[in-house]
Amino acid sequence: MPKINLIPKENGFSMPAEWHHQRAMWLSFPKNVDTWEDRLARVYPAYFKFIKAVSGGQQVCINVDDAETKRFIEDELYKYDIQESKIEIYLHKTNDAWCRDHGPAVLLNHKTKKRLVVEWGYNAWGGKYPPFDADDEIPIKIANQLGLDFVVPNIIMEGGSVEFNGAGTILTSKSCLLNPNRNPHLNQQQIEEILYNYYGAEQVLWVNEGIKGDDTDGHIDDTIRFVNESTVLACKSNNKLDENYNILRDNIKLLEKMRLPNEQKLDIVQLPLPKPVFDSGERLPASYANFYIANDVVVVPTYRSKNENEALDIIQSCFKTRKVIGIDSSEIIWGLGSFHCLSQQEPDFLV
Repeated sequence: MPKINLIPKENGFSMPAEWHHQRAMWLSFPKNVDTWEDRLARVYPAYFKFIKAVSGGQQVCINVDDAETKRFIEDELYKYDIQESKIEIYLHKTNDAWCRDHGPAVLLNHKTKKRLVVEWGYNAWGGKYPPFDADDEIPIKIANQLGLDFVVPNIIMEGGSVEFNGAGTILTSKSCLLNPNRNPHLNQQQIEEILYNYYGAEQVLWVNEGIKGDDTDGHIDDTIRFVNESTVLACKSNNKLDENYNILRDNIKLLEKMRLPNEQKLDIVQLPLPKPVFDSGERLPASYANFYIANDVVVVPTYRSKNENEALDIIQSCFKTRKVIGIDSSEIIWGLGSFHCLSQQEPDFLV
């Protein structure tokens, strides 16, 4: 489908919340040895459990490099008792597995029942991990696969850096979106204007920083998540000696001052961090907030921490109609992300 020149907001398109009905979840299959080194085999069990949990209620689409990888996945589907008819595999070459950031943003127009892809630019979090050219092309490939038009804002934007309530509000962090390694030619006001126009939003709410160990410069999906139009889950640390303590406390103070367009305060539900996860002395960005909201389930990363049941209960209290499933992400987090980072939803209209 063609690139078209229109402003999505002016034409009735907007980005729905993640809990909106999804046709599919998109993944890019993990294969990058620079990211995973010798741990890929240890990543796959949790990865396929994730696929199994989500595929019970929707399609799961997987970008792969070649036919050999496709055959490997098909064999694993059988091993994990995953229904093959729920899995779609596409020969779309990628550089790495983080589909949240390089996958397509699919907008909806509720009046016309049309969908539109936004093809944001992608530079691997400020050029940290070249090459990233194949990842940057993924939204157009998927738009063509789905038969959807696409628009190109010509700025860098990652899906993990923005959080949506589906009613016009975006949450994000200054440490990421205002970082000079993304769009140094744009100031905060200019970035907000682009977010309004290309996500169909009314307001952008800003916190300052993300958690330690996060190589994305502070993605919001590790710290604060909308669970309905006016409620957020916000990570906290109970340990004053933790290097995340002040960061997360300051985030919550900012959230308490924020107002939605109707002047309503945010309802803030505090979510503990797991105990710190280290590998070779390096702190990893382990967070229960990096969950994926699917049609039937919410898949939450766990880290063999004693407070994981408390965290799962808190998240379950926010999703009355979905089953919360914890899956051990202790191996996946070594790549510096988890289930939300690995995935991108494809919303659709209920038929």
